Amino acid sequence: MVSKPEDVKVAMVEGERTNRVEVTLATDDVGKVIGRGGRNIDAIRAVVRAAALKNHDRVMVEIV
Repeated sequence: MVSKPEDVKVAMVEGERTNRVEVTLATDDVGKVIGRGGRNIDAIRAVVRAAALKNHDRVMVEIV
């Protein structure tokens, strides 16, 4: 999905009620990950949210 996989960094920031997954990408790859109309990032967020709900957690995915 990305052209520079070595530049992808993922960090988990734990909050009081909600955890945050921060994804850092190369500038050229941000548009690819977001996708047309936000379809790709929406799909990524849906998968992460579904996995988190299995453990009764709340997770947000952000591109930084």
